[in-house]
Amino acid sequence: MSKNNSFLTRAALSFLVTAASLTGIGTVAEAQESPKEEDFFKIMKVSAPEGVLLEVGGLAVLPNGDLGISTRRGDVFIVENPTSARPYFRKFASGLHEILGLAYKSGALYAAQRGELTKLQDTDGDGKADVLETVYAWPLSGHYHEYSFGPKIAPDGSFFVTGNVAFGDEEWWRGESRVPWRGWTMKISEDGRMEPWATGMRSPAGLGIIDGELFYTDNQGDWMGSGALWHVPKGAFTGHPAGLRWTDKANVPLDLTVQELYAQVDPRQVKNEEGRYIKPENVVNEDYATLFQVKEKIPELQLPAVWLPYGILGVSTSEPLPIPEGNFGPFGGQVLVGDQGQSMLARVYLEKVKGEYQGASFMFRSGFRSGVLRMAWAQDGSLFVGETNRGWGSAGEANQGLQRLVWNNRVPFEMRAVRAMPDGFEIEFTLPVDRQSAEDIASYAVSNYTYKYTPVYGSPPVDRVVNPIKGVKVSDDGMRARIVLDDMRRYHVHEIALDGVRARDNSYSLVHPTAYYTLNNIPDGPKLQVSELSTRNSAAAVAKTKKGSAAGTKKAGTTASTPKAAPARNPDAPNQAAAQASQKPKAPTYEEVKGLLAKNTCLACHNTDQKQVGPAYREVAKRNYTNERIVELIHQPEPQNWPGYATPMPPMPQVPKDEALKIAAWINSLDDK
Repeated sequence: MSKNNSFLTRAALSFLVTAASLTGIGTVAEAQESPKEEDFFKIMKVSAPEGVLLEVGGLAVLPNGDLGISTRRGDVFIVENPTSARPYFRKFASGLHEILGLAYKSGALYAAQRGELTKLQDTDGDGKADVLETVYAWPLSGHYHEYSFGPKIAPDGSFFVTGNVAFGDEEWWRGESRVPWRGWTMKISEDGRMEPWATGMRSPAGLGIIDGELFYTDNQGDWMGSGALWHVPKGAFTGHPAGLRWTDKANVPLDLTVQELYAQVDPRQVKNEEGRYIKPENVVNEDYATLFQVKEKIPELQLPAVWLPYGILGVSTSEPLPIPEGNFGPFGGQVLVGDQGQSMLARVYLEKVKGEYQGASFMFRSGFRSGVLRMAWAQDGSLFVGETNRGWGSAGEANQGLQRLVWNNRVPFEMRAVRAMPDGFEIEFTLPVDRQSAEDIASYAVSNYTYKYTPVYGSPPVDRVVNPIKGVKVSDDGMRARIVLDDMRRYHVHEIALDGVRARDNSYSLVHPTAYYTLNNIPDGPKLQVSELSTRNSAAAVAKTKKGSAAGTKKAGTTASTPKAAPARNPDAPNQAAAQASQKPKAPTYEEVKGLLAKNTCLACHNTDQKQVGPAYREVAKRNYTNERIVELIHQPEPQNWPGYATPMPPMPQVPKDEALKIAAWINSLDDK
């Protein structure tokens, strides 16, 4: 078949774009179904020996291409030929304590155990570690959540390690630093000297070195409105107050105290009539503080470089890993961020504006078999992905695993980058866009919001404002579109949706049409003139056409001087009405609520039939809640009702009541009784 017969011509595609705009369809009739992420990046299993549990805590690729793996059960493996069909696993060490990070340096492996940074060496060449040396040890209280993460090797050869906080007894929801350096980043030299680096961490599972500087990710939780990626300069405070307990110790690079922070933000330590502490919950329409408001009073407070919206780009953010140039095609130089809860990868584009990091986050690849905790680049350019979920919960069918993400060298139609401009954003694409769709401002939608800074577990998006789009300018080569906006706001997440933009050569839609740009600074520079912009708006044209059509119908229809005929009397009407009134309203189908579940991020934590981060919908249905009660629990969850789940559901007051009722009716329809 000839090329002209097998695909729509560009002229035909342009006609379809125009026709879709004029008819108000809102999407272009496509020559074929647009490809998905799995059409470009394939997930492959790495075969492990039978009986080996790979609850992966750390990955490190050795100079010869072998793969080092550490596990939560305290084992270290060396995998020879790890990208082959039959890799060989060799146990290198065992008996260590929950190793949640692994690094290779100068012939040795370095592992972060619960209470120490350990150097492992094979000095006799038999393939097993025979020398295990403590580089530096830190205190433990023995609390279950006192995980230690790392190490990451700094440019000067030292090691960065972070410590997870413990949680309260009576105030079980409140993160605590019961012993020194919980909630801290430590910088440790190879000869065992420790330098406190920064604090404010809650659950700092993801350390990364990006462009020679330290970054980390944290999870949504108390004091953490959502997951995010932070740049961590020495002396930074990233938001969680627990570690401030130790700022009076020697050699600490900041002197901020808990009392100084609580003078700006209410810790909500309130007791009931019985003298017991009350768990702080989200309050709708309350006066609240934001991180950037508190930063005006506390300069040490480090704002996230990029927010990773909860339930959309993750629920338990893990390791950030730079993409080397040459790997994964157009995305070289950017950053992948794992997510343990949603078993997925997000992508981050970073830029510096006025000396501060900021940038955009995008969905990248979902569908891993368990929670994504660690990543490492294979020598062939594929990505090793280490997974685990015991005690933590995650999407996927497994509790652990090791997989490999392989690019097939085809370029997906994506937003490669989003850059801040003085009057809006510039969007760079991986492939040229169809000019007809890209110059239509109806193809874009932008709004911005922020998060509360409170001791409540997580925050709903608040203070959302729609950004009117004034116009768009598409580059001559079709690789960039610059959108000009009103109401850009510093320190807010700008949600940028390009649902109407299509590719030039095949009318494909974007694989991932939404970006989330964290705007810490608005750059200076020239702004575009109105004369340079396309202001064509097909949605406005359709609305005008519909309005005119409605007016014409009214003019041609019945007037006051022409009375309507009375409806014919139906003798069975009273009986039919009574029968309808006695019938139970029909519950919506999954197809009818699927869009609402996705829009409101419900699918991030819940599955219809399987336990995920939260309970299956069918299990919720068995509780016999009324629809109205389910709506109440969506807006204000009661985690104590589900004690077997590690991650409590955050308040979701932003879900509209009518949508929540429809979701509730569908959930209750799943009850087998």
